[in-house]
Amino acid sequence: MQLLVNSLAQAEGFAMAGVAAVPEPDSAEDQEERRRFAEWVEHGRAGEMEYLKRQDEMGRLLRSSVRVVFPWGRSVIVCAANYNSDQPRSIDPAPPGAGWIARYAWSSAGERPSDYHKVLKRRLERLRERLAAELGDFESRCFVDTGPVVERVYARYAGLGWVGKNTCLLSEKLGSWLFLGVIVTSLELPQDQRPTLAADRCGSCTRCIDACPTGALTGPRQMDASRCISYLTIEKRGAVPEELRSEIGRQIFGCDICQDVCPWNRRAPIASDASLTPRSELVNPALDWLAAMDEGSYEKWFNGSPVRRTKFAGFRRNLAIAMGNSGERRFLPILERWAADADEVLSDAARWARKNLKIATQTSSADGLSE
Repeated sequence: MQLLVNSLAQAEGFAMAGVAAVPEPDSAEDQEERRRFAEWVEHGRAGEMEYLKRQDEMGRLLRSSVRVVFPWGRSVIVCAANYNSDQPRSIDPAPPGAGWIARYAWSSAGERPSDYHKVLKRRLERLRERLAAELGDFESRCFVDTGPVVERVYARYAGLGWVGKNTCLLSEKLGSWLFLGVIVTSLELPQDQRPTLAADRCGSCTRCIDACPTGALTGPRQMDASRCISYLTIEKRGAVPEELRSEIGRQIFGCDICQDVCPWNRRAPIASDASLTPRSELVNPALDWLAAMDEGSYEKWFNGSPVRRTKFAGFRRNLAIAMGNSGERRFLPILERWAADADEVLSDAARWARKNLKIATQTSSADGLSE
């Protein structure tokens, strides 16, 4: 089954695939999986992401175990698509006043933006059809970041890699620039086909933990999502906590820092996926270019892109914070205008940015005179 799945998955455009057995109910593995997720939620690490806190009628967290939602689930097929590119990293030198959009949101198919959720979902559905033709009908559900499945856990069970200290799946051959899609199935995975777990090769390295600006990585494989820049710029609605704004830097959608510093990504191969080709305009985009967009222009550029997740209001809030961290006084007129905007979240962010920018440039000028 493993060889068949991997062969058919690669034919559909995935870089690799594997099959993991769903732990038996109340087994040590199942209990450990539930406990870790429950503790993470109970400690407030999920922030305002209410979908992660949903429970069934028995009070069980839906994402704590595959069998909570799918009692018929016996195995999970995990497929990985490589989205690495030869474009600059977020930690590389960039033009003054440039923002950063996470690498995974650059993708396009020809001239149109593409959303990896939809691209991978179509591939998974075709894979499911081909498997049914080979193995006969079986019960199944396909998910790409949208279902009650912690993908990286099952990717590890499927032998695709280990969970790194930045909480991302790491592959010795492919690094961590990976999209994961899963098919929950009723197929039994024979004991002799269950893969060996990949060795943890992070060693003593803590570069990802040390590099996280907001301290979201509280320890190896411990993520406080409520402090993560990806959460703050995408999932967080309303005002971003003021004490974290300076640490967000120039990130306006997501964050790549913990992956950019990972040594395993230095040797990661460049992807050649026509449906996930990076749009060069979104690499180090000029903040004033993005700020000049009205809602119609925003839709034109990002309709069909993951960037729409943050919505136009959140996008402008993020731009204001990035401008406030830029050290570029030329953004002051934009911030002055936004500071009077009817959107209270935007006006608050703009007032903070205006103040932060003035303080930063005054300090810079004073340092220059002292030299």
